[in-house]
Amino acid sequence: MRNSSRFAVLASVCFTAVLSVCMTVMFTSCSNGARIEGVIADAPSSDVEVRLLDVNRYTVLDTVKTDKSGAFKYKVPVEKGRPEFIYLFRGDTRIASLLLQRGDRVKVSADTLGNYSVTGSPETEKLISVERDEADFAAKFVATTARLDDLDPSSEEAVQVRRDLAKQYIAYYRSRVIYLMDNPYSLTVIPVLYQQVAENLPLFSQPTDAIHFRNACDSLKTVYPDSRYVKALEEETRRRQHLMDLNMKIQSASESGYPDLELPDIRGQKVRLSSIDAKIVIVYFWTASSAGQKMMNLDFLLPVYETYRDKGLEIYAVSLDTDKGVWANAVKNQKLSWVNVCDGLGTASPALTLYNVPSVPYAYLIKDGDLVTDANVSDEASLRKYLKANL
Repeated sequence: MRNSSRFAVLASVCFTAVLSVCMTVMFTSCSNGARIEGVIADAPSSDVEVRLLDVNRYTVLDTVKTDKSGAFKYKVPVEKGRPEFIYLFRGDTRIASLLLQRGDRVKVSADTLGNYSVTGSPETEKLISVERDEADFAAKFVATTARLDDLDPSSEEAVQVRRDLAKQYIAYYRSRVIYLMDNPYSLTVIPVLYQQVAENLPLFSQPTDAIHFRNACDSLKTVYPDSRYVKALEEETRRRQHLMDLNMKIQSASESGYPDLELPDIRGQKVRLSSIDAKIVIVYFWTASSAGQKMMNLDFLLPVYETYRDKGLEIYAVSLDTDKGVWANAVKNQKLSWVNVCDGLGTASPALTLYNVPSVPYAYLIKDGDLVTDANVSDEASLRKYLKANL
């Protein structure tokens, strides 16, 4: 009896332990992703396509079939700290938009026309609200725009309609800025930032909107540093910041007649292009890693420079090398005494974009503070002819 009693107790303990392990495994398995349970009205035995938004395109994850009542279930793989935008389609109709985090269990109630509701995911509820606000604005904006088709563009009524469109845009833009400020740690701000007023017309289209992108990116990185969407947003933020900086430089260029540059020389001291006191300045883009371009220095530029340096010529040579050592050695070995600068960014240098350089070597002329657009500096003879006539 004693042995039987001990065996029973031992068996009970073992069973409890095994049950605990099984429950843990089941719980872990369930929490590794997000579960969707849904019912689509009037869609028995229908195919539902599950799509993942892979930054800027859809990736089809799977196709599930509803049962006779239109019900379906699906488990979406979602990693910790990496919520996913998931969309359900029936044919070409999007029947639900979801923003799912690991462990979410959501219930979708939808119809075949795209009307739906979701419970069990606060982030999805925000996403639905964002999409409905966008749809309401778009419908109103399109309806107002359509009124212009039958009006004389110069009529007072047409002028008033255009004013109404401007008011609608401004009001909606402000409401989206408020949304960004109120939801800094929600991934739903990302689709807001990419909304379109019309085809090829982003809602956030001003250069200064880069500030909104930066604020959103910085906030989201503290919560979702590994999210594919946040990483893509960071790339777009850098692009927009560059364009904003470029726009500011172009605006300032209208005062000097050319886009200004300020880049470090061999000693690491920044030299501003506008600080050069010369009647004519050649802004020369090149790379020291090219043997042909180094020969061009010796065969073409140096002879011209030595002839016209004392008559009012200066060269501002912008190197597009990423290896500053190679560049510095070339400058010293070739004894290039003009202004030599390099930021080490190579083809990512803002100077390249600012001057819209198509290829290297490439040169521009600045004469008396203005960019010269009609001078041919592609060969030594043409350049010497121009300098002889203007110096």
